[in-house]
Amino acid sequence: MASLTLQNVSVDFPVYHGASFSLKKTMLGQLSRWVRRAETPQRRSILALQNITVAFEHGDRIALVGPNGAGKSTLLRVMAGVYEPTGGHIDIAGHVSPLFDVTLGIDLESTGFENIYLRALYLGLKPKEIREKIDEIADFSELGDFLNMPVRTYSTGMAYRLAFAVTTFLRPDILLMDEWVLSGDAAFQEKASARLKELVTISGILVLASHSDDILRRWCNKGVFLLGGKVQACGPIDMVLEAYQAYQQK
Repeated sequence: MASLTLQNVSVDFPVYHGASFSLKKTMLGQLSRWVRRAETPQRRSILALQNITVAFEHGDRIALVGPNGAGKSTLLRVMAGVYEPTGGHIDIAGHVSPLFDVTLGIDLESTGFENIYLRALYLGLKPKEIREKIDEIADFSELGDFLNMPVRTYSTGMAYRLAFAVTTFLRPDILLMDEWVLSGDAAFQEKASARLKELVTISGILVLASHSDDILRRWCNKGVFLLGGKVQACGPIDMVLEAYQAYQQK
């Protein structure tokens, strides 16, 4: 059974004073030490998440809400393993499938088929599984002979089709989504929408960040309201959305 627990998780990003790294100051520091000492970088940190404690169980459909900069995307990336917490710890049971930045990691110089293979390996499939399923993934992409060509020859929509086809092939235990975003022509959008609904239905846990109350009420039963990297409310979806709406009306 899928589960996802974060205990006192914090994330901070270091920010260095840009002026400390200028070429002029570096040279002056090296050539004129008798006049002035070389400056050292001044490190500051931005706290993106602060002591996040939440626990999700199999069957939970979690909405992440909050204004831009609240920490929603950072939290998703921590859950996906993209960012390492600087404090606290995470316990995960089940395979995590992040459905955001789907084109990230696509090699423009490799062919479509080569990218399917490489991305499937990255997502955790074994070579035998990829060989058994590569035709199915190729058929879903509808790219035909273009799969034998470098991705740099693709349009943006074609590259998205390729990435979406392989990324959504896995059946996740924990599905992470940053907005309910579809791309491509109308026919492919309809097919992609059906695939998304299937993934959401079969996943053990869904965590969805969105600014659309309609989408969140449709797909989620619980919610987490983030503000300034802190949890402001956590519980049933209606309660959390009401708390967020009250904040917006201040």
